[in-house]
Amino acid sequence: MPLDPSFVGRSWPPTAPYLVGREKIREFAAAIGAAESEYHDPEAARAIGYADVVAPPTFPVVITMASSRQIVDDPALGIDYSRVVHGDQKFAYVRPVVAGDSLVCVNSVESITSRGGHDFLTTRTDVSTEAGEPVLTVWSKLVQRGPEDGGTA
Repeated sequence: MPLDPSFVGRSWPPTAPYLVGREKIREFAAAIGAAESEYHDPEAARAIGYADVVAPPTFPVVITMASSRQIVDDPALGIDYSRVVHGDQKFAYVRPVVAGDSLVCVNSVESITSRGGHDFLTTRTDVSTEAGEPVLTVWSKLVQRGPEDGGTA
């Protein structure tokens, strides 16, 4: 079953706030091999102008991947997650994420296209503080592979 194109332009309510923890940033940085001191040491981060440890540039995927469940779990959209692969990710920052931020996500569907029997879903997540200060926007492209037999799902 192809994805429902009427979802293009649809947005979901803001998510519950996510409190960015110092240890989460440290764990993420260690997992990706980011050894820079500003990702681990509050004093090093403060020395270069941050209020606390700063998150590596791809850290927001921790928050936005969980928040995008609003979209992919909607049965009316028609996603078969067993056939989904991640196609692309893009981040546009207003400012870095730092420990202590309380972030809210607003998810929307930017586009749905079909090519070669596969569906392409581009989501947009606008991330802001609880107070409404924009922090970044994240785009993610998911590819729902077509059925192997060439027929409909």
